[in-house]
Amino acid sequence: MSLVQVRNLFKTYEGRPILERVNLDVEEGEFISIVGASGCGKSTFLRLLLAEELPSRGEIIVDDAPPAVEPSPQRGVVFQRYSVFPHMSVRDNLVAAEAFATPFGRLPRAKRAAARERAMATLERIGLAHMADAFPAALSGGMQQRLAIGQALTAKPRILLLDEPFGALDPGTRISMHEFLSELRAETPMTVFMVSHDLEEAFKLGDRVIVFDKTRWDPTDPTAFGATITYDFDARDGGIPFQRIKEETHVLRPH
Repeated sequence: MSLVQVRNLFKTYEGRPILERVNLDVEEGEFISIVGASGCGKSTFLRLLLAEELPSRGEIIVDDAPPAVEPSPQRGVVFQRYSVFPHMSVRDNLVAAEAFATPFGRLPRAKRAAARERAMATLERIGLAHMADAFPAALSGGMQQRLAIGQALTAKPRILLLDEPFGALDPGTRISMHEFLSELRAETPMTVFMVSHDLEEAFKLGDRVIVFDKTRWDPTDPTAFGATITYDFDARDGGIPFQRIKEETHVLRPH
């Protein structure tokens, strides 16, 4: 049984289709890179995986459990812009992330010292222990993204969602972040979904690269149809096509 199963997924906003007929199976521990033209629903798909938004039709099943109706610590997320708390120290950013993963969103005083120790261990792991008492504004872009990833990992999610996480970084920092993420993957069994506009990055980091695109196009109304997965490449084998969506699935069948 696949960890993540996407079945006949549709998403519309005010009657405007964004995604349609999306089907996908992902095994635990796989890294899925998501590419496609701007506006084709890649980030929308991540929000649906996060359960920040709900499908208009179809479902997303994780670990054979009922579809989620709201975000949970099981799914961590990192955005392109650094999603850290600017008013908290680097260490306290991680402590707060652990607190948010608890049922009431706070840690009892007796557990705070242990949480601070775990935060320091995470900072050692991501190379930020020397900045533990600094505020995020004192960190470089790459350091802030390391902190954001560390924050997402604090809740020990089974699924990590990355929305253009390195898009705002300079080329050198971006390469170092690629290495950092690869090291984390080797240490943890997370399943990762990453949206990227950089094809080289997508194939470098991903086990599979899926392409979102519109298979139907109305030149008089560009918003008439939504996007779906048109290609699924196995990046572990030099980008040889893993699966190509059959032509007959491009036809919307009535239900």
